[in-house]
Amino acid sequence: MERAVRDAPPHALLEAVRDVLATHYTAVSVDLLMADYAMTTLQPVSALPYTTEPLPVHGSAPGRAFGSQQPHVEKNAPDGDVIAHFPVSVRGDRVGVLTVRLPAGRCTPRAEEELQGVAQLLGREIVLAERETDLYLQARRTGRLTLAAEMQWQLLPGSSSSRPEYEIGAQLEPAYAIHGDNYDWSASADHLTLTVTNGMGEGVEAALLTNLAINALRNARRAGLSLADQACLADQAVHGHYHGVSHLAVLLLRFDLVTGEVEVVDAGSPRMWRLRQGKAEPIPFEAQLPLGMFEDTMYSAQRFSVEPGDRLFFLSDGVYDVASPAGERYGEKALMRAMTATRLLPPSQVPRAVLRELAGHRGTEDADDDALVVCLDWRGRR
Repeated sequence: MERAVRDAPPHALLEAVRDVLATHYTAVSVDLLMADYAMTTLQPVSALPYTTEPLPVHGSAPGRAFGSQQPHVEKNAPDGDVIAHFPVSVRGDRVGVLTVRLPAGRCTPRAEEELQGVAQLLGREIVLAERETDLYLQARRTGRLTLAAEMQWQLLPGSSSSRPEYEIGAQLEPAYAIHGDNYDWSASADHLTLTVTNGMGEGVEAALLTNLAINALRNARRAGLSLADQACLADQAVHGHYHGVSHLAVLLLRFDLVTGEVEVVDAGSPRMWRLRQGKAEPIPFEAQLPLGMFEDTMYSAQRFSVEPGDRLFFLSDGVYDVASPAGERYGEKALMRAMTATRLLPPSQVPRAVLRELAGHRGTEDADDDALVVCLDWRGRR
């Protein structure tokens, strides 16, 4: 299987998997479903134009495998076959679902385990193939992205990530028309750096501002600078280009994976809440100036610590400041209820659940600002 997928053209990974599974597992059919940007539907990968309707994540058999990240087997197919669904993910980032129809006698526990390995192999190859083909990116969209959203999604590291010390889930709305909100993360052997940003403006101008700031922060981080110096360099880059006319709010965090100590630079509106032992509360930091507002702004890092079992939420003002049709702000109480209500969900599913609560508060009104939710579960190093 590895040889077949490695040798296949980037656009033909699924065909290579089909051939091998038909030969070695007597697979009747093999399909790949990709999760869309909003994480609400699963769309079959095929050549454009798509003729198959996407399936909902909630309420469908493939959606059960996608949500639980565990194989799900249907054994009541009309022709006696078994339909098995296997989550496709890469280091905790949920990509989609591999659906395999097999004769009933071929779906053994060992075969299920091997097919789950095939799904993971396919996920890794898809990530590599996206450098050379648009096929899998096109399968992720149920509608057309705005140009600003196209720029923002290409900038993001993924929608979830998992390591023994932590697990992260994130989501942006409106998924197909985001402007300036963004998140970024990077891990080394002993540290996790997390960035949550809220760029001012709308459309392409907001996306350009965020792209400049994120790449400046990455450039400083990859040069080995301290967290405070990363903020200073990005501040200089943004001010040097916009001269204070546009600026960007950012929350920068650097976690020590060994000790749980965290450095923080709070430069604007993104905020952090903590859920510890069932109690949700906001964690305030000393507010500093947004990036690019004034020339040569100096930043300093604050410190706090996390404990195993802590759940952290990072939210943009498009979440905690959104108004209902009657003008009532979402506010801290509603946020705390939403955080507590999702405490049993894995971080990859929490942002979508919180944003559903937010949509219910907003009513039928269209969102007039980006809404960003990042959820981090801290386990610490054993």
